[in-house]
This record gives sequence, C-alpha cells and structure tokens, in this order.
Amino acid sequence: MADNEIGGPPPAVLFDIDGTLVDSNYLHIHAWQRAFAEIGIEVETWRIHRSIGMDGSTLVRSFSDDAPDSTQKRLKDLHSQFYAEMAPLLRPLPGARTLLHRVADLGLQVVFATSAPDDELALLRKVLDSDDLVSAITSAADVDTAKPKPDIIHVALERAGVSADRAVFVGDAVWDAEACARAHVTSIGVLSGGVSRGELEKAGAVMVFENADDLLKHIDDTPIARLLTKEKGPSPISD
Repeated sequence: MADNEIGGPPPAVLFDIDGTLVDSNYLHIHAWQRAFAEIGIEVETWRIHRSIGMDGSTLVRSFSDDAPDSTQKRLKDLHSQFYAEMAPLLRPLPGARTLLHRVADLGLQVVFATSAPDDELALLRKVLDSDDLVSAITSAADVDTAKPKPDIIHVALERAGVSADRAVFVGDAVWDAEACARAHVTSIGVLSGGVSRGELEKAGAVMVFENADDLLKHIDDTPIARLLTKEKGPSPISD
C-alpha cells in the first residue's frame, strides 16, 4: 500500500479473524471438546466457549490441570486435526469480505492481527479469499503467548508501521478487547463470536456491532472513520 499524504504508512485497521471475519468459533469449540474427550479429560462445553479467542496454550493448561507437556501437545494436535476435518464448514461471516474492501478503499491498511497457528490461518485465508487487500499478517508463530497479552497487537502495529493511536482493532472476544486496552489501541467488538455486548464493552470495546455487515453499515460513525480525519482533517467518507 502506498504511503499517505503526510508521509509514512496509512493508518491501519487490525482484524481478528476467528469469529470476527470467519464463522469458526463453534467449530473450535467442538474440536476442543473432542480433543479433551479423546484424552479422557472432562470439560464442560460452555467453559471451552468462554475461553475461545485466548491463547491456545493457556486454554489447554487451564483445562488439563497443568498436565505433562506431552499431554498438552497431544491435546493441541488433536484440536488441529479435528478442526481441519471440519474446515469445509468454514464460511465468511456476513459482510466480512465487503468490509475488508471498504477499509482498503478508504485508503486504510487491512491487517490480520490473529494468533491462529499457521495451518489454521491458511484455512481461514483461503475461506476469506482477500489476501490482495491485506498489508500485514500475524500468527501464533510471532509470539510466545497470545491474547489477552498485548504482544500480537504490538507485532501487528510494527508490521503495519503505525503507532497505537493510528490503528483500530476489530474483534469478537473479551481477550481481544483486553489485549487492545493493554496496547492502548481502540477496539471495536462484534457479537458474531458468541460473546455478549456487555462483556465486550466491559473489557474495553468502545463500540459493539452484531457482525461485520452491521459494522460496515455504520462505519462512517466509528473510530475507523476517525482514523481518516486524524490524517487529513474533517471530510466525509461516505459514497
């Protein structure tokens, strides 16, 4: 993407993918449920749901009662296996692709700020089919511990070449909003991951929308639009 009028990279919109752009959260829940059952560890499904979006190693460690490393690795491998088996069920969430196009058309950077492992990220990118719009991507390989720690946000900002005040994050999980608060990045929440509006707001999301399509419809009234006014002064961005 070309530099903006005042020099340097344009402001960036950082996107989580799972549950934000791709309808994948409940496939993750099912994959984790099968993985724990395979190992013989009883975990209530609702507890898994409440942990989707956090660092995978933290999830495994908490539900396996700090099992040996070999068991934890087996759990993660089984999750990846079962999730891959369900990959044909993955779908973009309503408005996801159009939202990415809209952000790019506004002259803002589109950044995938995810902590998904590389194999899962490949599946998600294939489903979205929007790589031509993306200026930077993160993955689990970039950090030791993912959300709610802010490390993945810091990596995304560095790759986009922008400071925290020149970025907005869009995500579906409490862990997203908490990580952004720690990184001093404004966050917008979406309900498409199955987390309530109140929880997202309490975690730090400044606005919450039903899904990507709802955000797209109201984008002119969001911090995403204000990224433009910070750069160029007040100006309308609607078509």
